[in-house]
Amino acid sequence: MKPSPAALEALLNGTHADPFALLGIHEGPGGAFARAVLPGAETAEAHSLAGEVPDETFLGTLTRIDERGLFEGVVKGPRQPVKYRCTAQSAGGAHEWWLTDAYSFGPVLGPLDDFLINEGTHLRLFDKLGAHVIEHEGARGVHFAVWAPNAELVSVVGDFNDWDGRRHPMRRRADIGVWEVFLPDIEPGRAYKYRVVGPGGALQPLKADPFAFRSELRPATASVIDAPDVHAWGDADHRAHWAATDPRRVPISIYEVHPGSWQKPGDGREFYSWDELADRLIPYVVEMGFTHIEFLPVSEHPFDPSWGYQTTGLFAPSARFGEPEGFARFVDGAHRAGVCVLIDWVPAHFPVDAHGLSRFDGTYLYEHADPRLGFHPDWQTAIYNFGRREVSSFLVNNALFWAERYHVDGLRVDAVASMLYRDYSRKDGEWIPNAEGGRENWEAVGFLQAMNRAVYASHAGFLTVAEESTSWPGVTFPTDAAGPPRGGLGFGFKWNMGFMHDTLAYMARDAVHRRYHHDEITFGLMYAFSENFVLPLSHDEVVHGKGSLLGKMSGVDAWQKFANLRAYYGLMWGYPGKKLLFMGQEFAQGREWSEARGLDWEQLDIPEHAGVQRWVKDLNHAYRTLPALHQRDCEGEGFEWLVVDDAAASVFAWARRAPGVPTVVVVSNMTPTLHGHYRLPFPQDGRWREALNSDAGIYGGSGQGNLGGVTAQDGAAMVVLPPLATMMFVFEG
Repeated sequence: MKPSPAALEALLNGTHADPFALLGIHEGPGGAFARAVLPGAETAEAHSLAGEVPDETFLGTLTRIDERGLFEGVVKGPRQPVKYRCTAQSAGGAHEWWLTDAYSFGPVLGPLDDFLINEGTHLRLFDKLGAHVIEHEGARGVHFAVWAPNAELVSVVGDFNDWDGRRHPMRRRADIGVWEVFLPDIEPGRAYKYRVVGPGGALQPLKADPFAFRSELRPATASVIDAPDVHAWGDADHRAHWAATDPRRVPISIYEVHPGSWQKPGDGREFYSWDELADRLIPYVVEMGFTHIEFLPVSEHPFDPSWGYQTTGLFAPSARFGEPEGFARFVDGAHRAGVCVLIDWVPAHFPVDAHGLSRFDGTYLYEHADPRLGFHPDWQTAIYNFGRREVSSFLVNNALFWAERYHVDGLRVDAVASMLYRDYSRKDGEWIPNAEGGRENWEAVGFLQAMNRAVYASHAGFLTVAEESTSWPGVTFPTDAAGPPRGGLGFGFKWNMGFMHDTLAYMARDAVHRRYHHDEITFGLMYAFSENFVLPLSHDEVVHGKGSLLGKMSGVDAWQKFANLRAYYGLMWGYPGKKLLFMGQEFAQGREWSEARGLDWEQLDIPEHAGVQRWVKDLNHAYRTLPALHQRDCEGEGFEWLVVDDAAASVFAWARRAPGVPTVVVVSNMTPTLHGHYRLPFPQDGRWREALNSDAGIYGGSGQGNLGGVTAQDGAAMVVLPPLATMMFVFEG
């Protein structure tokens, strides 16, 4: 049936909602019939995809019926994908070009995709949505697919079609609200966006692809067609090792890194590439003895001072550091060196930049419509609608994507507390209770459980770590645990924010006042084994006017400040729980961190800073080589107080133990007073080697100690406790 003039006019104007009904090859009473929009062409011939020799592939001549480039004609043979030879006059004569017809190809997605997408259970969405270079029905090109269920029309625009929304409108899969089109002859590296016409014909700002695997470098915001993944991974041994490991019972010492400011190139460029970072960062982490690198978010984000926590491209490693393949090479190189890579992940909220997810199809699609549910007052961002199955599936697939595509070893999930409570940072009247009248966000709970189930089921050895600052029960319990309400959240570990808060408050106090705040150290052991904890001294503690860790330490002079910091690190490495230290704090950077500059590496020329760096290196070595310090990090049987009540002297001592290995005794003197004959209880009589002493001269201390060790008799020994120092003794028998 010949289309109406109005339909053809809509087609040429780029407003027809079903271009595949008019364009491409269609069966008709006189045989196959072709219709195409070929802008700039004066004549056109249809050919099969077999080649460009007209006498072998010629199917028919098309007639131009509209000066804007609309051609029609009967063609030979069955319905099939075709290419057109187009000609037009130019100043030097006839100009000829070939164009493969996108509208002569069938859909790429199938009924199973429809079923799983509609259910919200598709765990391979990143293989289906977004832009993928594929072979389809005899042609090589790019398949685009995007979820926009309330849109009236979606088109692909890019540098391959002059950003013209009339050129490539997409096919709508009405049952699932996904729009797709296969565009032949397009190669990786081309920039693109989606032109979305919302309900009532409301044209949205051009949208980046939610599933874009590569993006332009800010301030540009287009998505970029990425090449297929061809990296040859060499990390099988690393992954097999962690797949067979209980992470609670091995050393985990995490070096938290902002990749844009760890070091700066110094040659006028803003950032090192991933390959350059690999050459510098990986050997340093190995030398320092850290087991894990944790990157602040590496996903694409437009605003540098957000540090990546306001991401607009969850599936795209930031273009700041080069092509995505470079990140794969970094992770592979770290794995080959025995170092794990974690990334910070932000499923709690997203920025409202016009090119992002906000009102993506002209409606509140990824976010809630009601700002009491859908807008975050702290960060001025949108909150994901966790109760919508397609949104939950989008986020679960993103977690799976990083595990599969880039082999990352785990995710540290940002701002979990903001997800769990509907009244988070809200006053009365600014939030909506749940169906039971409570403040719990059960939709977010369901999403977090689904995410953890998915990644742990499909990627053995993977870790998820929750930044959760409240006492929500069962964060690291299995999702089917009976104790917590509606089951545990299923995380592997949780940041121990209480440890960080209490101990830093203690270390900031003048030594003469610490006796009155003894519980700021001891209280944490009341709950230290209620979850699987990571002890975090993160970037959040050294920004926004908080100063550096060194600056937080009390002390009448620089010596005392450095001594306090060394003693604090010793206490932390001897305390039950995995360790996390933000970059620069391993050498006691004096300035507050800023993403705009590199770390103050020149401070390592100062002996006090170099001493702290050596101390952290030796702590990591001891933590890794003394099993008692890590094998029972998450279990109460591995800890015993030896001195818990000596507030007057501000002394703490405890034993760390594990089955079949030497016990370690940790003791801290948090005053500047030297205790020359302190009676210290020991859990066993015999010789105890002084394995570590933060007051040693090589670290910048005063050199006080116990001449290599002590001998315990009748359950105790007289020891020297250096001023503002932590020591560790290892039982030798």
